[in-house]
Amino acid sequence: MAKTRFPHVADGAVTIGLVTDLDGFLALRQDWDALFARAALPQQVFQSHVFLRHWATHYLDRHGTLSIVTARRHGRLVMVWPLVRQRRCSLDTLRFMGIPVAQFGDVLVEDEDSEALLQAGWRAVLLLHGDLFEARKLRTDSVLARAGLLDEATRTEQVEAPFADLAWRVGEKGPSLAYPSRERSNHRRRLRRLEERGVVGFQTPPPGPEASLLASAAVAMKQASLARHGIIAPTVDDPRFSAFFRDLAGDAGGTSLRISSIHCNGVPVGIDLSLDCKGRSFGHVIATHPDHERGGVGKILVHHAFASARARGNTIFDLLAPADAYKLEHSDGRVGVSDLLLPLSLKGRLVCGLGIQHWRPALKSAAKRLPPGIARRVAAWNKGEGAQNGL
Repeated sequence: MAKTRFPHVADGAVTIGLVTDLDGFLALRQDWDALFARAALPQQVFQSHVFLRHWATHYLDRHGTLSIVTARRHGRLVMVWPLVRQRRCSLDTLRFMGIPVAQFGDVLVEDEDSEALLQAGWRAVLLLHGDLFEARKLRTDSVLARAGLLDEATRTEQVEAPFADLAWRVGEKGPSLAYPSRERSNHRRRLRRLEERGVVGFQTPPPGPEASLLASAAVAMKQASLARHGIIAPTVDDPRFSAFFRDLAGDAGGTSLRISSIHCNGVPVGIDLSLDCKGRSFGHVIATHPDHERGGVGKILVHHAFASARARGNTIFDLLAPADAYKLEHSDGRVGVSDLLLPLSLKGRLVCGLGIQHWRPALKSAAKRLPPGIARRVAAWNKGEGAQNGL
């Protein structure tokens, strides 16, 4: 295991370490899981070892090197900064492991003396001599945001993640009284229309082969829908995205991914992929079959996903960022989510001075303004290039 120690400690009992290779990361599994069980917040499901283990299998490539900063107190793991170092255009950027499939980034740390631990961890991060520190999808209620260590960073994007209160939203047979009577009536009408097309069934398979197949089907449905609407989505079109969820869904050894699906005549027509953690469910992918997109299956699926999540013991369903209009129909609150960029070197400061922090938002905005016909061609080209190059 490639592990080195930094020349400083947080106090006499805490040792700061660095893990830079896959074997070292895998060897941390038991200690990482124990720290996660003791100290993780629900939204830190994306920093769980099992999630990042599957991410490393599919996304860790020659452009990235693990730079996991750890802290141990009397030998027990008490903090993890799950970082990866990526070099592009002669710049070394430190960012959270899990990009682009992780929806929130953060640091795992025990409550006891967390401020001192985080300060020690940040000093260790600075000793890695990166050019930029990029914190994408950092929630305002995250450990790192509350610590104030990135107060000097530039905010490159700011959105919101809506969430639903399941006790308020889930009724006995669909939407609760939280929804207008018209919406409850429309839900029953949509179900009748679907039943006219065949036998309708609702499934929530456990992790395993069936869940794995449904996860792959969900991503395929999502890709088809995005292409049909001319939406450019390199992350979803990347073959690694489907492979990641396929393997995560099939991992019966502790995965947090849960699947809710609707079937018509035995064929899946709507599939939701969510992650459960400590009483919260995080809806990552929601997809409907192209032949049923106009029949309101997507709306039926949202309520099925809510009911399934509540049946599993969750109280909150996080709809993730951004706060799209369809999500706000179910929202009982929102949490701010930001992308932050902090220069760590002279080279990093020079590049930020040239406005690199504004490039990504500008490109995303430009892509959204493309005419539908051109957008569809660009999306199809991007998908073909990604498959050809193994991106």
